[in-house]
Amino acid sequence: MNLRLRARLNLSTCPAATTPSRLVRFGLGPMVIAGFLGVSLPLAQMAEAQDFRFSSFDVQGNARISDAAILTYAGIAPGSAVTGAQVNDALQRLQNTGLFEAVEITPRGGTLVIEVQEYPTINQITVEGNRRLDDEVLLSNIQSVPRRTFSPAVAEQDANAIAEAYRVSGRLTATVTPRIIRRSDNRVDLVFEVAEGGVVETERLSFVGNRAYSDRRLRRVLESTQAGLLRQIIRRDTFIAERIALDRQLLTDFYQDRGYVDFRILSVTPELSRDRGAYFVTFNIQEGQSFDIGEITTVSEIPGIDAAEYQDVIRIRTGETYSPRLIDNTISRMEALATQQGERFVRIEPRITRNDADLTLDVEFVISRGERVFVERIDIEGNTTTIDQVIRRQFTAVEGDPFDPRAIRQAAERIRATGFFSDVAVEGRPGSSPDQVIVDVDVEEQPTGSLGFSVSFSTDTGAGLAVNFAEENFLGRGQAVRLGFNTTEGSQSLNFSFTEPSLLARDLSGSVAVFYTETSSQNRSFDTLDIGATFGLGFPVSEFGRMDVYYGIESNEISGLSTTNSSAILRREATDRINSFVGAQYAYDTRNTGLDPTQGVRLQFGAELAGLGGDAEYLETTFLGIAERDVMREEVTLRASFEAGALQMLDGDSRLADRFFLSSRQMRGFEANGLGPRDLNVANRDALGGNYFAVARFEAAFPLGLPDEYGITGGMFYDVGTVWGLDNVNGGAAGANPVDDGLHWRQSVGVSIFWDTAIGPLRFNFSHALDFESYDLTRDFDLTVEARF
Repeated sequence: MNLRLRARLNLSTCPAATTPSRLVRFGLGPMVIAGFLGVSLPLAQMAEAQDFRFSSFDVQGNARISDAAILTYAGIAPGSAVTGAQVNDALQRLQNTGLFEAVEITPRGGTLVIEVQEYPTINQITVEGNRRLDDEVLLSNIQSVPRRTFSPAVAEQDANAIAEAYRVSGRLTATVTPRIIRRSDNRVDLVFEVAEGGVVETERLSFVGNRAYSDRRLRRVLESTQAGLLRQIIRRDTFIAERIALDRQLLTDFYQDRGYVDFRILSVTPELSRDRGAYFVTFNIQEGQSFDIGEITTVSEIPGIDAAEYQDVIRIRTGETYSPRLIDNTISRMEALATQQGERFVRIEPRITRNDADLTLDVEFVISRGERVFVERIDIEGNTTTIDQVIRRQFTAVEGDPFDPRAIRQAAERIRATGFFSDVAVEGRPGSSPDQVIVDVDVEEQPTGSLGFSVSFSTDTGAGLAVNFAEENFLGRGQAVRLGFNTTEGSQSLNFSFTEPSLLARDLSGSVAVFYTETSSQNRSFDTLDIGATFGLGFPVSEFGRMDVYYGIESNEISGLSTTNSSAILRREATDRINSFVGAQYAYDTRNTGLDPTQGVRLQFGAELAGLGGDAEYLETTFLGIAERDVMREEVTLRASFEAGALQMLDGDSRLADRFFLSSRQMRGFEANGLGPRDLNVANRDALGGNYFAVARFEAAFPLGLPDEYGITGGMFYDVGTVWGLDNVNGGAAGANPVDDGLHWRQSVGVSIFWDTAIGPLRFNFSHALDFESYDLTRDFDLTVEARF
């Protein structure tokens, strides 16, 4: 009786449309007698009952795979009795190896003939139909390799991987079909045909259960954004499922930072529209109540430690909105005090007592002894470019120090804050002994360099072009290198800077910067040229304070002055000058604490002394103060700022490069350099600047009730300020009075329209000058546009 078993897979087209809902398998089915395998079994029932004994085997068609390997896969021993079903099992085993395109088994007396057709080798791999993603990006995701055996199963996985790359970029409807083209010598070209489809946007982000904050305010917290007016060219609203987890965490942190200790996200539901072109994402939340801080106490369970000393370092106060951030900062201060006192293994535990009646939380900080656990070592993995030292310096602990889980978490946050890594995981695991812990740091690097081209327009400087290069992790050492070129109508500038954030392996930054600036009749009747360099050191002096000291040297030149029309004050400056100076600047900034802070203050004091060589001797002092606060459920932002400066000449008269000027951003309602002492000659009316300036700005920004996707909000402002004081007021036009350098306050009011877009911030100011001098240059409208591409 003849028995022939045959299995063949047709690879002439080999389609596989790989989307999340549609897959075509390359492998065999569970039964070789069904489907596309085409198995022929004459008199199958009798064959299954018949026993076979094969004394020899004849393997045919194999070129790369040996006879012995094929017989091993078949699993039939010479001379043993086998049934037709066992022969069928041998066929399936051979086919399931994934090595053969076709397998045929034919018993011929005492000989079993096994005829195989091996899968071809891959000649080349190409991608067709892709426009949004380059071949290099897509091919980096696949496992198939030229000059190796083609596998339908691997090709299917590769098609899935390419489709996944499109899914991450927001093209959920993309399909990828692998096909083969037959070549000579049992070779094939593997082609992935791509239909990219359209980008799936986030059409709407909505919230259910929110009462304290509007949908508009909560959308500002999320990483995801919904589609706006320029959706056809702006892709920041692309739906990416992986962002949902980050959005959940950001939303939770936002509420908990505002005292909502019971806040919960019940569900997040992304719904795909019928045409599969957009997502509607709904956050179902439960806010709870906001709690304030009640009674604050400190107790010590360690003999010899005075709890009162630790109570004194607490900066939070009763009645303040509760925030885990405030508690964590207090613990850090207490642990720092313990370290200063030489105490080790001190544990600060906050014990919270809830008072639902008055919505307060009493906080008791308990000082106790922690476990004697040490850091055995810190293992760092995943960094191929960044050197280990850049990561290690974010840890306050080194090998042999007491293990502090909270300090380790803070180190992980500092590593993330560098911006060098897309993912950071820091975990502790048991060490070589019970009192040892190994800290594992696993990072995933991301690009840290950028090359930017931007066009800009301002009513001050007109149209402009800028090219900027920045590398924030130069040679993997955490150093920052920046190079920029900027040109506008009548102005060109070039600058370069280098910053080492950890000079001498300490929390000390060192920087060097060089600059070149040239102006040509930019709203003035003369030209300027400034070339110089500065060298600086920066270091923290408190939790929110930082000090920067620097030395600089520069060359200043004024040219193009008219001997008849230009002011005599300026004509005296028509000589090159070298300026050598040292300076210091202290900044205190609380605006960036917490997640989306509702209030903050920035104070900045600066002093600069010239006279260490060079041609100028002066003392310049400046001050900047900014205060912000969100009110009305954080829908309205109130902002107040004050700037002032004084220039005291130690030898000679001040020069144009030393004096103060106000731009139209500093004093709205006036042109750049539009107020203060001015040459009254009608031929030029050049601004001369002043030795002193002061300006205060008050502003409110608020929504206009327009749909969020427009990104348009409004504002109102009031500015008051002036520039005054010259060392020599004689030099105006012939026959005219001396230049007026008196203290005259100017005032202006106006409204603003803000349009926040991904191609740049747009601001429209409609202003009106209330108080001004007859020689001032006022402006009723101001527009600033900056586009980056």
